[in-house]
Parts: sequence; structure tokens; C-alpha cells
Amino acid sequence: MSTETTVKSVNWRLVEVGRVVLINQGKNAGKLAAIVEIIDYKRALIDGPNVPRQGVTLNHVTLTPHVVANVPRGAGHAAIVKKWESSDIESKWAASSWAKKIARTQRRRELSDFERFQVSVLRKQRAYNVRKAVAKA
Repeated sequence: MSTETTVKSVNWRLVEVGRVVLINQGKNAGKLAAIVEIIDYKRALIDGPNVPRQGVTLNHVTLTPHVVANVPRGAGHAAIVKKWESSDIESKWAASSWAKKIARTQRRRELSDFERFQVSVLRKQRAYNVRKAVAKA
């Protein structure tokens, strides 16, 4: 019987200094920032290239799998931006399926009536072609 207590899940995300978070609420919603300091068990101090330093409730952010490496506790804005760029967080985030899904839903939200109509026509054409190919096979 094993008494091992380590978590072996790939998706395990800890609240830690340097952890990249996605802000869900407020005027910076949808932006990325890094945790600079843990205030208490419900709040953290965040900072990022496009986000001013601020304390946020952990309920208002989502932890991402990305971590800015070697960030000292309470690091200044310039140090955070430098580590952010050296860790290449923006490109890692843009390459993730999570960011792609957010971009796709944003794009669909901004479609006009005519563009939505065009999408529905193209979906019907694709379904017709798939049915035709399946019937042939």
C-alpha cells in the first residue's frame, strides 16, 4: 500500500508566484497577468505587461498552466515584464487551444447578420457533401 501524496495529474495548477492567470472580471477581463505575491488564501497581487499591479480575488481569475519562471516574490513591474518576455508567455498562450477557443467565440460574437447567414449556408453545403460522400462509400 502506497502512502504517496503527490499529485500526478497534468492539469494540476497551484497558486504560486509566477503563475499566469486569466482575468475574468473587471475592466481587465480577458487579459493575462502573473501572480507577484500571495496576499492571503483568497487574494493575490498580480501584475503584467498590459495589466496594472493590483490585488484580485482568486475567484475573479483563472489559473493557466503557464508559469513565468524565476520570479522573486514582490518583483517590480519592470522585472515582471522582462521575465514575461523571456518566458515567451504570449506565444505560448496564443498557441494553446484555450486561447484559440476564446478567439473563435469572440469572432463569432462579432459576426453581422449576413455573415451568420453565410456561415449557415456553408455549414449546410458541407453537410450535404459529407452525406453524399458517405452514401457513395
